Amino acid sequence: MFKSRRSREDFAEEIRSHLELESDELKAEGLSEAEAQRRARVHFGNVQSAKERFELRHRVQWLDRSFADVRFGLRQCSRSPGFAAVVVLVLALGIGASLAIFAFVDAALLKPLPYADPTRLMQVSEGKPEAPNWPLSYKNYLDWQRLNRSFVSLDIYSGIGFLLRTGSGAEPVAGERVSGGFFRTLGVTPIVGRDFNVSEDQLGGPNVAMLSYGAWVNRFNARQGVVGEAVDLDGVPYTVIGVLPKSFVFAPGANAEFWVPINKLSFHEQSRNFYTFMGIGRIKDSVTAGMALSDLRAIATRLLQQYPAPGQEANAAVTPLAQIITGDVRPLLLVLLAGSGLLLLIACVNVASLMLVRSESRRREVAVRSALGATPVRLIRQFITESLLLTVMGGLGGMGLAYGLIQMVKRVTPKNLSAGMPFLAVAGWNARTTAFITVVIAGVALTLAAVPIFRLVFQKVSDGLAEGGRGSAGRGWRRMGANMVVLELAVTVVLLAGAGLLGKSLYRLMRVPLGFDPERIATLQVTAPKTTYARDEQITGLYREIRRRVSGMPGVTSVGMTSMLPVQCDCSTDSIRVEGSQNNRALNEVDERHISPGYMRTLRVPLIRGRDITEDDNSSHPNVAIINRTLAKKLFANEDPIGQRLADEEGGHPTVWQIVGVVEDIREGALDAAVAPAEYFPLSQARQSTFRLVVKTSSDAAALLPSLASTLHSINPDIGISDEATMDQKISLTQTALLHRFTAWIVGGFAVVALTLGVVGLYGVVAFSVSQRTREIGVRMALGAQRSTVYRKILGEAGSLTLIGLVLGLICSLATSVLMRKLFFGVAAWDVVNLIGVSALLGLATFAASYVPARRAASINPTEALRTE
Repeated sequence: MFKSRRSREDFAEEIRSHLELESDELKAEGLSEAEAQRRARVHFGNVQSAKERFELRHRVQWLDRSFADVRFGLRQCSRSPGFAAVVVLVLALGIGASLAIFAFVDAALLKPLPYADPTRLMQVSEGKPEAPNWPLSYKNYLDWQRLNRSFVSLDIYSGIGFLLRTGSGAEPVAGERVSGGFFRTLGVTPIVGRDFNVSEDQLGGPNVAMLSYGAWVNRFNARQGVVGEAVDLDGVPYTVIGVLPKSFVFAPGANAEFWVPINKLSFHEQSRNFYTFMGIGRIKDSVTAGMALSDLRAIATRLLQQYPAPGQEANAAVTPLAQIITGDVRPLLLVLLAGSGLLLLIACVNVASLMLVRSESRRREVAVRSALGATPVRLIRQFITESLLLTVMGGLGGMGLAYGLIQMVKRVTPKNLSAGMPFLAVAGWNARTTAFITVVIAGVALTLAAVPIFRLVFQKVSDGLAEGGRGSAGRGWRRMGANMVVLELAVTVVLLAGAGLLGKSLYRLMRVPLGFDPERIATLQVTAPKTTYARDEQITGLYREIRRRVSGMPGVTSVGMTSMLPVQCDCSTDSIRVEGSQNNRALNEVDERHISPGYMRTLRVPLIRGRDITEDDNSSHPNVAIINRTLAKKLFANEDPIGQRLADEEGGHPTVWQIVGVVEDIREGALDAAVAPAEYFPLSQARQSTFRLVVKTSSDAAALLPSLASTLHSINPDIGISDEATMDQKISLTQTALLHRFTAWIVGGFAVVALTLGVVGLYGVVAFSVSQRTREIGVRMALGAQRSTVYRKILGEAGSLTLIGLVLGLICSLATSVLMRKLFFGVAAWDVVNLIGVSALLGLATFAASYVPARRAASINPTEALRTE
């Protein structure tokens, strides 16, 4: 075992010596030299076989054969670089798109939430039928937490904005208020400092805060000694007690930089009827979500009996936290995954068609190899190796393309949308995506290898060796290629129809009636320091001063303020009733907005009846309100709403508002939501320190934003300015608009690639058919067939394939469109105009693809065709 291996030369010399010795012995017996050498070789056996056995005794034969197959496959690619490049490019497109979409699906739907035992985490809310995620009141939460038997822990959270005082001035920052056990419920431990303790969670507790990892790095340079330092939030010092991990993300509060305990309540929050908190709980191992829901509903029923409230019902909702986080994007991701799968199918069919053409050109090669002794198993292994080689190269290209697509999506997704979709940041390479790409490459390779393998099964060696052989086998393979094109065109129609419907939905969504004019309007959020503007007259004085200063700016035509911009959400609602009405349940929830004088005029909203909000509508005058047309129609269908009085019990304190005006409907909620009933109260009677400034300009609104912020800071440098944008930008960057636009662009891209591949596939099949029928066409033309006849025959065959693919595709597209109907806006799944457009586009594209080979066929010289054949 320690001696060195013999060289090839030594072994060959030993064979020669053996043959010479044997030959000498035979010559000594009287044979001639030639006869002696012949008998010596016969007696020894096959010399070449002995050398091969010597060569292979220290080698793994299957590995050697595999390397040989790979080398042969690479030589085949180098001999046909165009074929190899097209196959790799097509596969890279299909695999790359599928891998990119799967990475997002994996991060959003398959990857567990980054919390301890995330399947036990539930969002808890009061869940009214018309609002499934209706928040909790603080007092109801305390009772639910105390009385429930289903949760290990139950906590609440609520978003909040702070005015952070820094060395350069005041800056608005996002925060989150949470109950004391919030992070322990999630299973999150601070990386620096500690969590909230029991005393800090009680009403009247100390002002303490935990930092997000981003705030720790960006604002405190990741200093370990940050614990114990004080930060100024809304003019109040908060002591930093801990830093959250970098991996921690909580989608409902994704932008929060400062997390504080709920130890102080506003005037309204002290009421059982003021709903502002969302619950999150960890159910016990032996409890299901349904059992927890029944438990909470029983508690809600007992609480309503104990604390009756007019028009209220006992409600509760328990929803898995993962479903809450991904609920809006789940249908979108599943549609995109299906679309990418169809694109991959088209890519595979297209490449299979190319492999079919290539296998036809290699008939003679395969026949010669079979005649020389190559077994079917050996040939099959070679075909699989070549297909796997091409697929791996396409897979590597697809991985690069997928990485680029993922990074592009991360960059182009606006911050306000990506904050609510934390899976965008973690989408990438992991064990599941590795398994996915491995399965895809293996499946595609076997699919591609199937074409030459089946060809091998049905091919006779004599057919391959015969010159110019054409027969029934050739016609059979042409039919197989035609069937592939039909499948390809059918899938293309599905993608084109889906893209058309999504594009039409986006077009109608962006042109839905808004009820106001968004042109040339600049907006920004204003946060006034509460310490400076603590009294009613101070905050109302700030409102007047802002309107006076901004109105005097060059190019400004009107100014208004509101608590919330239109087209954002049907949130910030109010439970109301008509004073004196016997039916308290006639109407429950309406959108509640607080506006300044001039707001409706700035948005160009028509006043239908009564009057608008004026400067006199302040805290020293009676409460007034204006309502929209939908609310007036619902409450006062047969009577005049002016002078009627609305009552609510917000915060447990009954308040009455007199209706003084009716305005046209404004779309306050999402673009794809119905217009909701809405009420508008004077901002001076609500006295909010955070509001939106809305400015109508005579020129470019975006150019006014910098000087607008400077004007506000000239009033008070401590005023916080944030979220500067034009109204058009705010509308186009809403989640509804972005999701519709993203879906339309992605599926549209898939459709364009699919159409290109389908047209190329049809061209390849028709061109292949023409090349195989050159002799037939030459004979026809020699017998008197006209060029127009050849055109009709070739174009007729291509047209029949297109018609079959179109019909099958339209049928399938109707089925898929019905499944996708939740993603559409203002269009039907069976939109006739869209289907006609798809049919016309596919017809024109396939006609152009088949015209070129048809022209080539009509130009065949009969003499040359017969001579070459």
